[in-house]
Amino acid sequence: MYGAFLGSWMSKQNFRKLVTILWGKGHMCFLCSCSSSRIHAKKFDPGVPAQENPLYLWRMDRGSGENHISPLQGHNHCCPNFKTFLTALGFAYFAKTLSGSYMKSTVTQLERRFDVPSYLIGVIDGSFEMGNLLVIAFVSYFGAKLHRPKIISVGCLLMSAGTFLMAIPHFITGRYKFETSVRSSVNTSTSLSPCSASSLDPLTPGDRLPAIPGCERESSLSMWIYVLLGNILRGIGETPIQPLGISYIDDYARAENVAFYIGCIQTISIIGPVFGYLLGSICAGIYVDIGFVDMDSITITPGDARWVGAWWLGFIIAGTVTLLSAIPFWFLPKSLPAPAGLRLSGYTAGEQSRFATGASHSEDKHTADEPPVLLEMAKEFLPSLKNLLGNPVYFLYLCVTIVQFNSLIGMVTYKPKYIEQHYGQSASNANFLMGVINIPAVALGMFSGGVIMKKFKMSLMGAAKFAFGTSLLGYLLSLFFFSMGCENARVAGITVTYRGVEGLSYNEKSQLADCNSGCFCSTNDWDPVCGENGITYVSPCLAGCRTSRGSGKNTVFEQCQCVAEAGQGPHNLTATAGHCPHREGCDRIFPYFLALSVISSFIISLGGTPGYILLIRCIKPELKSLALGLHTLATRTLAGIPAPIYFGAIIDSTCLKWGQNRCGRRGACRIYNTAAYRIVYLGLTLGLRTASFFLCLLGIVLLEKQIREEAEERGKLGNGTAEAVTKGEEEDDSGDSSAHYSQLIRTSGREPDRETRL
Repeated sequence: MYGAFLGSWMSKQNFRKLVTILWGKGHMCFLCSCSSSRIHAKKFDPGVPAQENPLYLWRMDRGSGENHISPLQGHNHCCPNFKTFLTALGFAYFAKTLSGSYMKSTVTQLERRFDVPSYLIGVIDGSFEMGNLLVIAFVSYFGAKLHRPKIISVGCLLMSAGTFLMAIPHFITGRYKFETSVRSSVNTSTSLSPCSASSLDPLTPGDRLPAIPGCERESSLSMWIYVLLGNILRGIGETPIQPLGISYIDDYARAENVAFYIGCIQTISIIGPVFGYLLGSICAGIYVDIGFVDMDSITITPGDARWVGAWWLGFIIAGTVTLLSAIPFWFLPKSLPAPAGLRLSGYTAGEQSRFATGASHSEDKHTADEPPVLLEMAKEFLPSLKNLLGNPVYFLYLCVTIVQFNSLIGMVTYKPKYIEQHYGQSASNANFLMGVINIPAVALGMFSGGVIMKKFKMSLMGAAKFAFGTSLLGYLLSLFFFSMGCENARVAGITVTYRGVEGLSYNEKSQLADCNSGCFCSTNDWDPVCGENGITYVSPCLAGCRTSRGSGKNTVFEQCQCVAEAGQGPHNLTATAGHCPHREGCDRIFPYFLALSVISSFIISLGGTPGYILLIRCIKPELKSLALGLHTLATRTLAGIPAPIYFGAIIDSTCLKWGQNRCGRRGACRIYNTAAYRIVYLGLTLGLRTASFFLCLLGIVLLEKQIREEAEERGKLGNGTAEAVTKGEEEDDSGDSSAHYSQLIRTSGREPDRETRL
């Protein structure tokens, strides 16, 4: 707007007049080519490098009829440094999401290794957000004034240290001893008698086995504290990457390319979880004590509820990758030269030299070469925060994302476990499917959203409506998940009676029957065997088995009275170690579940990039880092921390059979009521998203009102600028003309085009 206006006003006579005034004042020196085709001018403000002035270079093309202000075409603005930063930030996003997704892929492994319920795993998972909460507000605000690349580098180093710390428990505790019944714990080819052997040391039915002396010290029950502390350290280190990295891109990239760059970064941040879940799949298939035990002596398989994979190995790999990501940032400059497109507001190192008071560059108290005064920045923090929260669109956006992040984080944290428990998949297969099928669909959606924005040049309102529409469509598709249910696994005394009749039971004594009454079995053991009748029994003793042959995974139990009771004939008396194969109905419906999951994830993620751009465009440019930091702080405090905890607690309420740790207390859940699990898991996920849509509609109404008001203000601003220039033409060749010209340059503290056109 200003370029067109200046072009129409500045005739040769006015131009020479302005040159005389400003040259005499020492404000500018011009490199002039006073031909009829074009005039070039370069401004040098004393004490400030030329490339950091808000209007350092302009051109007027009279012959072509183009009147605009732009940088001189031959000027080099050090593109390689920006490209290096973009690449380094992408790798840092990859590293942080790799370790974060790997953490989520180990949920069931950590539950079993440390014998803890799901809600406590939720506390451990939420500790990452707790660490973030400690420093996010200060890093986002003060970090924007300091050396952003180096602060990001320090954050990556802390993330790496935290990831390594999470693997420490494996090296300072003993070998993993999985829960098993006393009668089947001896691996030998000689005949065993699970039932009759128990009569030598009888237990009252339902009694727990006595705790092992010193178990609290010897066991790994408290070792999860190291994982908790490491995750907190990871959260502290991750803090500067998002707010400082995104604001750095927004400061030094062309306005029309910002959405595309952020889309690329967000896509890379989705690729990280692909490798994170694949790493989780590989590690989950490797036994936790691989290399230290004879694998032939292990009687459990990866599909067993007691199996623990090499969870520690993935943390070592993720920590190494994160350590490498810290290196490039240490060699990048604090600020970069200006992009090739002029931006009148926040043009240079926007947030490093501009304070919340809205002062222009000529009024800044600090130049880019001077270190900012922390005390002065601290005084401006509260006014900036008040200004930010006083923006109704930003506040509603914050509320919407808090509700939606509760749904998203809870769903993602327990989705692999849902696939394991509901569809009978192993932890390794569940993580593999998440990494290969689900996450790439999200990455493609994020990237496509950025491309669509760039291609159609969406306005702010267009981006908001697009994000709302994709989210609503994905929500409607997700409702079909309720119809893709599976029946419970057939476990004697828990989901079916010993005669094979369907019926749930939460009472441990229901596991006892006439067929095993003479065995004096403990109902707290979990050492499942699969009978020839297709029913799983909690232990060989509860199956009434009298003898056994073979060893390890090949153990076969014989003369099982309870198997015969529910069998089709008198010869069905054997059982093999492990669960019975899963239900055929689930095997048929599982591919449809995966297909719908991919489609809905892709559609929902299409609105991710437009929604993110909406966040940084609905506020003043100088508040970008604070807005991003506060957004991260709020979502992680009110969603990242509580969501895994209450999702885990609700999932725990559907448990049918709890394991027992070495100290005789309740351990991890062994089997869930799959129907109840599906209802509470999907119901809570979709219920939260339903509530968010009402806030979305209100936010769109307020956004439309704000855009309309800003358009009216720009119209008034344009009229006021025209009057100021006209008045300047009529005045003498005094300092007044210089003052009016300076006022013309500084008229607006915000860039209209960047706010209305993404």
